[in-house]
Amino acid sequence: MPKKIFKKYSPNPEKIKNMQGLGFLAKWLGNPNLWHIHRHNTAKAFANGLFWMAIPIPSQMVTSAITAILIRANLPLSVALVWISNPFTMPPIFYFNYLVGTWILGTPAEEGLHFEMSWNWILTTLGELWLPLYLGSAAVGAVLAVSSYFGLHMFWKWHVRRSWERRMQARQNKQNV
Repeated sequence: MPKKIFKKYSPNPEKIKNMQGLGFLAKWLGNPNLWHIHRHNTAKAFANGLFWMAIPIPSQMVTSAITAILIRANLPLSVALVWISNPFTMPPIFYFNYLVGTWILGTPAEEGLHFEMSWNWILTTLGELWLPLYLGSAAVGAVLAVSSYFGLHMFWKWHVRRSWERRMQARQNKQNV
């Protein structure tokens, strides 16, 4: 089960509290709820991580970590989910967000738009694209956050109910033998 694997590699909150060099952060990072896996903080982590994954900012992981601490979501899961938008997946994700933004604004998308990883391209082109890009990113991020939050709650309840029914069936089969 993923919960056992995740728990195996997650740090101990007590060790984090006692780490030298963290200073004032040790109090916040030592909160056990940031490291445990249960339905509520896992759903918050998915919502948080997927929201910040959709937003094109250079410090997605830091922003996701700060938000996870503030809303008491699972910290490692929040930060890990941000990596869905990595250097290979960023162009299609952000282009889709841009298209959603143009659709919301009712403006046509730029024809022949090509992406370059250079400061010159960013400074000249982003000025024209920032509004549809960030509006679309916020909309996509919000939809992902809300749907993942409620979807994970429903999946978790279904999984627990299914496991419970299987155990009850196994007990009945054992008694009938």
